[in-house]
Amino acid sequence: MRNRMLTHQPDVLRPRPPSGRMFRLGTLAAGIVALLVGCGTPGVRGVAGTAPAPNVAWTPPRRPAAPPQPTPPPELPADLASRIAQLTLTDVIDIALRNNTATSAAWADARSAAASYGAAKGQYYPTVTGDGTATAIKRIASGGLLAAKQQSFGPTLNVSWLLLDFGGRSGSIGEAREALLAADWTHNATLQTVVLGVQQAYFLYMGTKALLDAQQTTLKEAQTNLEAAEQRHRVGLATIADVLQAKTALSQAQLALESTQGDLQTTRGALALSMGLPANVPYDIAVSPDTTAPLGIVESVDTLIARATRERPDLAAQRAVVEQARARVSVARSQALPSLSVGGSANQTYFVHNPPTPTPPPGNGYTATLTLSIPIFSGWSQIYDVKAASAAADAAALRAQGFEQQVVYQVFNAYYALRTSTQTVRTSRDLLESATESEQVALGRYKAGAGSLLDLLTAQAALASARAQAIQARFSWNSALAQLAHDVGILGLDGSSPLRMQTDTTGTGR
Repeated sequence: MRNRMLTHQPDVLRPRPPSGRMFRLGTLAAGIVALLVGCGTPGVRGVAGTAPAPNVAWTPPRRPAAPPQPTPPPELPADLASRIAQLTLTDVIDIALRNNTATSAAWADARSAAASYGAAKGQYYPTVTGDGTATAIKRIASGGLLAAKQQSFGPTLNVSWLLLDFGGRSGSIGEAREALLAADWTHNATLQTVVLGVQQAYFLYMGTKALLDAQQTTLKEAQTNLEAAEQRHRVGLATIADVLQAKTALSQAQLALESTQGDLQTTRGALALSMGLPANVPYDIAVSPDTTAPLGIVESVDTLIARATRERPDLAAQRAVVEQARARVSVARSQALPSLSVGGSANQTYFVHNPPTPTPPPGNGYTATLTLSIPIFSGWSQIYDVKAASAAADAAALRAQGFEQQVVYQVFNAYYALRTSTQTVRTSRDLLESATESEQVALGRYKAGAGSLLDLLTAQAALASARAQAIQARFSWNSALAQLAHDVGILGLDGSSPLRMQTDTTGTGR
């Protein structure tokens, strides 16, 4: 029995890890997982921030149930909405200046610069601040002192005024002033650029529309030639080759007409875009016949270059930027020079009655200070700040000089482009007259049986080309005139050009 008792020992529980240890291990694992997840790409609106692999497209967040409403189209002025189907160049420019976002943004920049300039001028005036304080004090009895409570409140007026800083204040104000001038000149330049863009789009649309009318005339002539060739072939006066040549000419005229019809819609949409309107807005512009001879420029290119250097608004903006950079040099230099300022404060204190603690009567106080601040050492930072500002001013001056050279080239290029366009208009008119006479002679010979159909088709092809060249030359001259006025810096907001012009365009002198 004893042996049995010795051999059968009571069951011993296996050792188990403490519950606190298990909790620490779980917490550590969760922390490691959280750290790994945190090191990944952050999510955006419930989706992964990037694609999972370089060959997989990123899945964007779900869009809201209700799609955003489209932006309503710009409203037309009441005086133009009634005649949107028949606009003039002045109307088109007026709509563009009202709706174009570039002019609005430039105007907003100018207003922002004006507000910054007003804020900078505030440095000439003292700074006045007002404070209000309330204080509660409770003291326990200790060391022979009795317990006490005290509550007080009162206002404080603080004044500080910078008297002298050797150019720092005036430099920062001058910097803000030049920034305002640069923004204003940039606004003017933006207006002229918008007007130029509208004019170029307008003349391109008008030229395409006039070309379409000319090609419709060419198409009618080709149809007439085909009918005549078929009639002559039926009576035995023409071969089948003449009929096929007439059909080929008709197909070519039809193809050119269809291509120009597509170009017309494209240029029409571009003109609407320049006005700040949707491309599908219903509008139209009538092509007015222009039989006046193009005018030649009277002023020399050197005179116009000198005028551009005085009146180009974007060049004036560059020069204002140079002055702005030079004003920063004055500000940087003032940081290494002494400054003198005065300040002071005045306060009134009122006490709340807390018996049995004695209550002091109300009182007031003031302080006055005269401060002379002298920079001694700051790790040579002022020296490097001055060098940096001076180098930046030199860089701005060089950029302005380079821009002035670009202005000279632009005026030079636009001047001779206008002279070339003037001569091209005159030459294209002569070409059109001779081509018209040649076509009439060839048509008469063909009807009389003395000329071939090939001669007639050749003359009509030359006439169609002469019509297109005359139209292109005329509207290119208008665009060249607007470009020169813009490059000189005198393009009017109504599209007018104050350049001196003359009827005689045969001169070739400068």
